[in-house]
Amino acid sequence: MRPEIVQKTEKLTGKIFEVSANEIYLSMRYFHLAFHSLIPTPDWNTDTIGCDGFRIYYKPEYVMGLYESGTVFVNRVYLHMILHCMFKHVIKRGKREKKLWDLACDIVVESVLDSFTYRCVHLPVHGKRRNLYQKIKKEYQVFTAERVYEWLIRQNLSFEHYVEWAMEFRRDDHSFWDLPENQKENRIQNFQNKWQDISEKTQTEMETFAKDQEDEAGDMVRKLQVENRKKYDYKSFLRQFAILREEMQVDIDSFDYGFYTYGLNMYGNMPLIEPQEWKEVKKIQEFVIAIDTSMSCSEELVQIFLEQTYAILKETESFFQKVKIHLIQCDSKVQSDVIISCEDDLKRYMDELTIRGGGGTDFRPVFQYVDELIEQKYFYHLKGLVYFTDGYGEFPKVRPLYDTAFVFLQQDYNDVNVPPWAMKLILQPEDMKDEY
Repeated sequence: MRPEIVQKTEKLTGKIFEVSANEIYLSMRYFHLAFHSLIPTPDWNTDTIGCDGFRIYYKPEYVMGLYESGTVFVNRVYLHMILHCMFKHVIKRGKREKKLWDLACDIVVESVLDSFTYRCVHLPVHGKRRNLYQKIKKEYQVFTAERVYEWLIRQNLSFEHYVEWAMEFRRDDHSFWDLPENQKENRIQNFQNKWQDISEKTQTEMETFAKDQEDEAGDMVRKLQVENRKKYDYKSFLRQFAILREEMQVDIDSFDYGFYTYGLNMYGNMPLIEPQEWKEVKKIQEFVIAIDTSMSCSEELVQIFLEQTYAILKETESFFQKVKIHLIQCDSKVQSDVIISCEDDLKRYMDELTIRGGGGTDFRPVFQYVDELIEQKYFYHLKGLVYFTDGYGEFPKVRPLYDTAFVFLQQDYNDVNVPPWAMKLILQPEDMKDEY
């Protein structure tokens, strides 16, 4: 192709992207940050179009073909790539199988586009797609790429079935997501910093300035809420309930001044240095863990939480060697209270775990019970109570004397308003599995 034709074609496709961005912007102004964060770049070596989070690489002839079919097709592929970036699909594959991960990401993005009713991107949703969305939503009210990937694995797809779905949902080239090893760490960090900020600001705008467009925006807000949910390290979270106390262990950062001065007096210029045998450390000594055993909380979620608690208890930097942890099972009343003093106790508790309860959820009985234990001098340094639940219940009206955190184990994103004196943490089961 002659250079002047190449230049003219590239200029024309650049105009097509401008027209597409403007058309989408008139309906969905909350995407303005995302549009300004991607640079369309002609690439005659690719067959279609793709994005790495910084640039859109496209074959001009492919874009012109889409435009001839209708602007809605250009608009959808443009938003398809932007949503991949906002949901961080580009950097989140990890050790997952690439083909299924790519398909899961495409299904999630296309489901968002299919939920939009804006004229600039709207296309009729045919039965094949609708049936697939309904099947996934039976298990996940708001589905993410991670969840769809797990769902696809359970389907045990044949090659023909996989190809059929891939052709149905694929709109862009994901090969641009792959990075050379020597660039991967920096590029991932830069991508994360850039698109986390864009995603959070877009979510804020949709929640505040675009409330009148909620029906047209479909599932977009809820998916952003799930994707932008803060990730927490359970171990770091527990450290908020630690106390400062001396523990018998060698402290290499300090020494006994008696031996130091004795050495100077005896030998002149030869101090004797001996590390202290006691060290001030901040760890957990007394603690209450309440577990919701109502009908809404499954035994599987309880088991996941106990496994992670056991893993943390084995690490000496988190807990003192002698601890008093009350494991309380409760639904609408306290069902059991088991005292854990070491990791072996917790291991035995897990092996013999029996869920007691199954009624409604009421948080107040646990607090009343713990207050009675404090009055009876069962606790001396109780710093906190963590209540694991996945449902709604009646909260105490008065703030307790100790710090309290409600940790919601949820399969789907549902915000829960806790009292202002309590901390709130939302953990998905996959978050807890991935920490160790």
